[in-house]
Amino acid sequence: MKTISTEQEYREQIKQDELTVGIFTTTWCPDCKRLDMFIDDITAEHQDKKWFTIDKDEFPEIAEEQTVMGIPSLLVFKNGEKIAHLHSANAKTPDQVNEFLNNL
Repeated sequence: MKTISTEQEYREQIKQDELTVGIFTTTWCPDCKRLDMFIDDITAEHQDKKWFTIDKDEFPEIAEEQTVMGIPSLLVFKNGEKIAHLHSANAKTPDQVNEFLNNL
């Protein structure tokens, strides 16, 4: 999974013409650590999508632009448009994340 280190990288990732899932996270978030325990299995099941992570604290303007209030949040993009957003309250279990991705 790609880790975003510049705004340009982020912009390039979201403008893909295939589904791209961005995970907004931070280093200090307990729920993000919990997500880390199962996200590899989920990405393996959803290899038809591109994946990246972005640190909300490093890119607060992007988080604000995308209305990311809680973390972790999963946002799905295609051709530069956000088409789905799984808010942090609903991203706590593998079942919640899989259901979200399966309904895209």
